[in-house]
Amino acid sequence: MREKLYTGVICDTLDELGYRNQAMRENVRPLAPAVADNVVGRAKTILAADVYYVNDNPYLLEIQAIDSIRPDELVVASTNGSVRNGIWGELLSTASKMRGAIGAIVDGLVRDTKKIAELGFPVYAAGVKPVDSRGRGMVVDYDCPIEAGGVAVAPGDVVFADCDGVAVIPATAFEQTVMLALEKAERENNTRTELLAGKLLREVFAKYGVL
Repeated sequence: MREKLYTGVICDTLDELGYRNQAMRENVRPLAPAVADNVVGRAKTILAADVYYVNDNPYLLEIQAIDSIRPDELVVASTNGSVRNGIWGELLSTASKMRGAIGAIVDGLVRDTKKIAELGFPVYAAGVKPVDSRGRGMVVDYDCPIEAGGVAVAPGDVVFADCDGVAVIPATAFEQTVMLALEKAERENNTRTELLAGKLLREVFAKYGVL
């Protein structure tokens, strides 16, 4: 799946299956081109909310969430669209990587981008701001249903991210989505080959049915 698929063909397949809102908003982007390779994993969900005071133990659930990551999970963090809560940075990336996480998708603000790039840990984010979450936001739950990038994400859903964006595959539709997406990707490959050979688009579309 990581080698043969891409977000475009996955989203097309999800559309055909009736899941038409599975691509995260266009502002959820890789921090750097170096981390824009295909990133695939089961969703480890984290939910945060803005606060306007300094809690006595502001990192309690955040630490619990990170320490409970299992190998090959992909962190998906929601801040409810916050533009003040810098929820993610180098140390959370390091801790997540050492727990076996594939990467992190953060619908919120991140910092320490240079250090994260040096770490080689794929992070997608909605924005960058050099502030800490303390007194601005707190993790209020994890391993729970969330909305990230405008898409509903449940624990265990499969998240696929590349240079075009982030797609969420519901766990219940995973096997069917992958099977159909692989078939469509093959038809697209055949279409490309025949177009490069000089055939007309209408002829190739009539044969393979993809654009």
